[in-house]
Amino acid sequence: MRDIASRATRAARLHDIGDRLPCHCHGRIHIAILPAESLPSTHATPALYRGGSQNSPMSHVIAIANQKGGVGKTTTAINLGASFAAAEQRVLVIDMDPQGNASSGLGVDARATKGSLYGVLLDHVPLGAALVRGAHFPLLDVIPTTQELVGAEAELIDQMDARFRLRNAIAGVRDVYDFVLIDCPPALGLLTLNALAAADSVLIPVQTEYYALEGLSQFVEAIEAVRHHLNPRLQVDGILLTMYDSRLSLSREVTADTRAHFGRQTLRTTIPRNVRLAEAPSFGKPAIVYDIGSAGAQAYLALADELATRSRRRTHEPMLV
Repeated sequence: MRDIASRATRAARLHDIGDRLPCHCHGRIHIAILPAESLPSTHATPALYRGGSQNSPMSHVIAIANQKGGVGKTTTAINLGASFAAAEQRVLVIDMDPQGNASSGLGVDARATKGSLYGVLLDHVPLGAALVRGAHFPLLDVIPTTQELVGAEAELIDQMDARFRLRNAIAGVRDVYDFVLIDCPPALGLLTLNALAAADSVLIPVQTEYYALEGLSQFVEAIEAVRHHLNPRLQVDGILLTMYDSRLSLSREVTADTRAHFGRQTLRTTIPRNVRLAEAPSFGKPAIVYDIGSAGAQAYLALADELATRSRRRTHEPMLV
C-alpha cells in the first residue's frame, strides 16, 4: 500500500466532487455516485458489486478490542477503515458495539437501514443483506448495528454455535474485501468473543493515561485462551497508543512503559489527542474527510501504512506475554 497519504488526498478531492453530484440519501446515509472515470482504477468495480470474485485474495480480519472503554476503539475502526479505503483497499467495517457509534461516525443511521448486525447474528440474515455500501468512499462498506444488539448475548447464550455466528457470516464475503475491521464493545462478553473467533488478528488501542495498562495483561491472557480454544490462527497486530499528548509527562511515561514492557508489539504510530479527530464523528465523517490535514487524520494514515506493511510481512509471531 504505497503512498497512502497521496491516495487519500486524491480520494478526499473526489469526495468533494461527489458532494456536488447526484446522490442516494437515506436518513443520514449519504452515498455519492461518482462518475466511473473518478473511481480508483485498480478497484473501480469491487467484487461485491459484480457478484464476487473467486480469484480475489482472502481478506485480513482485524478485531479492534480492549475490555476498557474510552480508549479509542471506535475512532480507530472509523478512521483506519477510511484510510484503507482511500488507499484503494476494499474495506468492511462491522459495528459490533450496541452503542452504534461506528455506524453513526461513518454517517450511517442504522435505524433507517433495512438490516443490521442483530439480524445477521440472531436471525441468520446474510451479511450482504445488512450492508450499507459506499460510506464516504466507493470501497468502504458498513454493517451497522442498533440497540437491539444489547440483548444479543442473552439470546445467543444457549445456541450451540453462539461464539461462531460472526465467523460463519463473514466466511461468505472474505474474498470480497482486503480488510474487515470489527469494532468491539468494551467488555469481554459473547459479542467480543464472536469477534475474536472470527478475526485473524487483534488491534488493541490503549489510552496514554493513568490506569491505561491496568487489565491489559489479563486481556492478553484472554486472547491467548481464545487462540487455544476457539481460534488457533489469532494473532496480535499490536498495541496502539491513543490520545497521546506530548506536552504531558504522564503520556510520555505511559508510552515509555508500554514500549518497555511489550517491545515491538507496540505499534510505531501513536494517535494524538486532536480536536478535529474528536469533532469529526459529530458530523458523521472520518477525520480524513472532515480535515485530512489534521494531526489525527495524518496519524491514522500512518497507522494504515504500518498495518498494511505488517500484514504483508505477517508470519506466525509469538503471542504477547
